[in-house]
Amino acid sequence: MINATQIRKGMVIKIEGKLYKVLEAIHVTPGKGQALMQTKLRNLRDQTLLDYRFRSKDKVERAYLEKTEMEFLYQSGEDAIFMNLDNYEQIKLSKDVIGNEVKYLIPNVIFFIEMHEGNPIGIEPPLTLELKVTKTEPFLKGATQSASSKPAELETGITITVPPFIKEGDLIRIDTREDKYLERVK
Repeated sequence: MINATQIRKGMVIKIEGKLYKVLEAIHVTPGKGQALMQTKLRNLRDQTLLDYRFRSKDKVERAYLEKTEMEFLYQSGEDAIFMNLDNYEQIKLSKDVIGNEVKYLIPNVIFFIEMHEGNPIGIEPPLTLELKVTKTEPFLKGATQSASSKPAELETGITITVPPFIKEGDLIRIDTREDKYLERVK
């Protein structure tokens, strides 16, 4: 059990026997009264969203997950096929289990599959990922400094903000936690 004030984004907690992934956690201290944690949670069973407030003195049960390294192989319809790197066993994960991380599915990339009591409940992409820019506006010479960034669509379909010198076909490294540009790959 942990104090409610220790809840962080990405944690998996148990409320009334159900597992929830913390999508947002904000510590709120009103001028009058006790502090509280305002959270946005996703039920890992049926993918429903829940806004929940914890008082600062509440205790929460943290669910501990086994993380297994697996390589993404390919998509088969709506499902994604992953291979365990230890025993070469393949598993099929549905879109519900993958959730928002579907935007990082690139063949031969290693993911951590989160398991609870032997059942996959989510995936965790690597911290950084190299993706190719498929669509972006060209660099305008003499453009003002206010145009210091521009949108770029990447090979997986996500759109992020990049510096003006990035062009179509460039390989860039992004931070998967914040969908943020880090650097251009040489």
